[in-house]
Amino acid sequence: MAFVRVEAVKIPQVIVVVALAVAVNASESNVLASREFQITSYGAKAGEGFLNTTAIQSAIDACSKAGGGRVTIPAGHFVTGTIFLKDNVTLQVDQEAVLMGSTHLEDYATNIVGALEAPAFNRCLIYAYKAKNIGFTGKGLVDARGTPAAFPVNMNQKLGERPMLMRLVECENVNFKDLSFRNPASWGLHMVSCRNLHFEGIRMESKHNNFNNDGIDLDGCVDVLVENCVIRSGDDAICPKSTTSQPCSNIVVRGCELSSDTAAIKLGTSSKGGFKNIKVSDCRFRDCPMGAIKLLVVDGGSLENVEISNIKMDNVGGPIFIRLGNRGRVYDKPTEQVYDQGKMPEGVAVGVLRHVKIKNVEATVSGDKRDRQGIMITGIPGHRVEDVELENMKISFPGGGTAEDARRVVPEDVARYPEQFFFGVLPSSVLYARHVKGLVVRNLDVTFDKPDVRRPICVEDVEGMEQAGVLVH
Repeated sequence: MAFVRVEAVKIPQVIVVVALAVAVNASESNVLASREFQITSYGAKAGEGFLNTTAIQSAIDACSKAGGGRVTIPAGHFVTGTIFLKDNVTLQVDQEAVLMGSTHLEDYATNIVGALEAPAFNRCLIYAYKAKNIGFTGKGLVDARGTPAAFPVNMNQKLGERPMLMRLVECENVNFKDLSFRNPASWGLHMVSCRNLHFEGIRMESKHNNFNNDGIDLDGCVDVLVENCVIRSGDDAICPKSTTSQPCSNIVVRGCELSSDTAAIKLGTSSKGGFKNIKVSDCRFRDCPMGAIKLLVVDGGSLENVEISNIKMDNVGGPIFIRLGNRGRVYDKPTEQVYDQGKMPEGVAVGVLRHVKIKNVEATVSGDKRDRQGIMITGIPGHRVEDVELENMKISFPGGGTAEDARRVVPEDVARYPEQFFFGVLPSSVLYARHVKGLVVRNLDVTFDKPDVRRPICVEDVEGMEQAGVLVH
């Protein structure tokens, strides 16, 4: 497969040429397209009473051994456990076809590389390890059927073992196009240390399904394009993570519609390697009650050169949360999350968070939980967030802040899991910034549904702040 570099992304202090897996040469594409391996030819049968894991795997193995092609899921409902995708294979789910995950945990493989960040589940429906030139296409549906009835959540037993929908580990040249995904029992599409990923026009529906229902997770991935996708997730919609020393880098997200109960775009929480050269543009975020944009560094690593622009937000909580903290997690083994206040750092040195530009944003903030509202940017004592620009924003807040709110002292919570509402109601109605060096706030137009007696902007330990064109009414 031949891949081309299609876009030069200019981000402060660096010009990044993003390598994107967006094309194959015509001759090779035609050859692969002519090789079709339909799963029914290998014994697959439609209907919920038949498990097709062996038949589908046989088709994949034959396709890869022949040099590559398409493994086709025809119209009908086909149940399967874990399947392993291999080199040069595209899994095509035809229109009116549904690839259905088994509702029995024992049908999911355990001889695979699992997740390090909690929930650290190993099992998944679709898996690939070090595969090259693979794809997922078609007008059909992959329904993981990960309901609580099939995979119950017991909060006293660390959430319970539940299969993820997909995990790809150290894969290269991966193409997703048009396919719909639904009902993962935990995370949806989990990519680990992969290169040259292209997501185009896919849909993910996991908003009211189970727990930890992320849309797309990118852990230590490089050269990624996500475009024209629709994701409605219970947990983070698009979430670059970092449990390895390889930073997530050269990632472009554009033209997407994202909805999440937790965050539309989150960089973090894990940040061992960090995040570099990320661009998000021309997206719409809807119905995100816990916040829309979250940029987090709490386990060392660095987050730098991030540009977010041309964003419309409807019915969201806090529009922007930027946090440099010191949880200091090593990620040398699977570790569950700790949400409690007052925990101590776990040993990794504090990271770096700098060079962030967010511009051209229209947002309607809603809800009656004031601890989830406002813009928050904070480092920790001795470690500042650096060089943040907020420009050309029009935001509507619910208001209602009281004099008691205005007197609140925001806790440092240096090592706590990074979530904005854990800090409580902010003493400011618009922006709270602390431990920051280099903050530009330019052309900010804010309205309130109800009167708010708090100061619009509160800053503590902020050096080099530039403020212009801020209108609050």
